Amino acid sequence: MSANGFDQIFPLGEKNDAFAQYFTGQSYLAPLAAGSVPVSNVSFEPGCRNHWHVHHGTDGGGDQILLCTAGSGWYQAEGGEPVSMEPGTVVRVPAGTKHWHGAKADAWFSHLAFLTPGEDVRNEWLEPITDEVYGALPKNGATA
Repeated sequence: MSANGFDQIFPLGEKNDAFAQYFTGQSYLAPLAAGSVPVSNVSFEPGCRNHWHVHHGTDGGGDQILLCTAGSGWYQAEGGEPVSMEPGTVVRVPAGTKHWHGAKADAWFSHLAFLTPGEDVRNEWLEPITDEVYGALPKNGATA
């Protein structure tokens, strides 16, 4: 698929309007598989990022796995250094970890998102990443 010259192996999907209030910028969502472990391709236009959030769950549920499939983006856990995500980068976010992820300022970014099944699996959306914090990150695909 190609969107504005952004090539990726999974569909771009539709504008992620249902979750737009939790993003700065435009994201897209393409559900790929339903069931007990739903999988979605999430794409971010340059500069787009989601707000800080926490995935909750019990009985092993609520861990999030992010697998970068195209472009260049960031993942950051609260109190940790930002992690540069390039195609093939995999990040496991343990349940209960406050974090955010999104595109670099000058690049499209796509990742597959998985949540481990369990009891009481839910998201808690928090405050946005400020332009000041986001603007301090490296540009042009550079790592932190």
